[in-house]
Amino acid sequence: MPFANFLADFTILDYISNIVDILVVWYFIYKIFLIVRGTKAVQLINGIFIILILRAISELFGLRTLAWLMEQVIEWGFLAIIIIFQPELRRALEQLGRGKIFTRARQKQAEKQEQLVNAIVKASEYMAKRRIGALISIAQETGMNDYIETGIPMDAKVSSELLINTFIPNTPLHDGAVIIQNDEIKAAACYLPLSESPFISKELGTRHRAALGISEVTDSLTVVISEETGGITITKNGELHRNLSLDVLREMLTNQLVNDMEPQTTIWSKWVKK
Repeated sequence: MPFANFLADFTILDYISNIVDILVVWYFIYKIFLIVRGTKAVQLINGIFIILILRAISELFGLRTLAWLMEQVIEWGFLAIIIIFQPELRRALEQLGRGKIFTRARQKQAEKQEQLVNAIVKASEYMAKRRIGALISIAQETGMNDYIETGIPMDAKVSSELLINTFIPNTPLHDGAVIIQNDEIKAAACYLPLSESPFISKELGTRHRAALGISEVTDSLTVVISEETGGITITKNGELHRNLSLDVLREMLTNQLVNDMEPQTTIWSKWVKK
């Protein structure tokens, strides 16, 4: 039989070579996803999948106009990607050159995130008691480089002492947001977009509007300390949770940052203020 003859032409070495080839390709794809994780390139990948799906649908149902449009997007899209995402591509090549692409991306990640939670909770406790206003935004899947660039670069290790010192009144960096990304304080005095929601309480100030605004356009987790009341607030996914105790603050941060391997929708939603 032709099929049997085709299989007979393959040796065990050929099978092993093909398997190794596939595994290596998938390994590099996996590492590429890890590199772009936390940047705007994640949204780009989602958009590419949508375009490919639309292209397949147009071919299946004979939608000529849609097929032509998708062909134009695919043809010129790669050039646009190189121009728009030049910083992300450069970072990926730099990591490849330094050999970081072969390291374990999640090595000791849980310990780092626990230290991050402890630092934020300790700083929040200090500032809440003294009514020191603060705005701390923690980047997650969606990149926040556009907002980091509006502030003063720091690239410093997260510590409660540094967070407290940053928000001491009448210091150069106290006005604005601190943005934490990849377990580092990337910048301070950052400008965040203000929410235009009409349902925000009028007693809330600019910090709370900025915290809610950034949660509406990214998946970041933002902690606010009110300088009027010392109240602790967290915003995420366009939701604002006010007057949190330190225990609740720690639990919410832990669920979102340390236990981020699995969705925490149920645990998070139980703290929603009704």
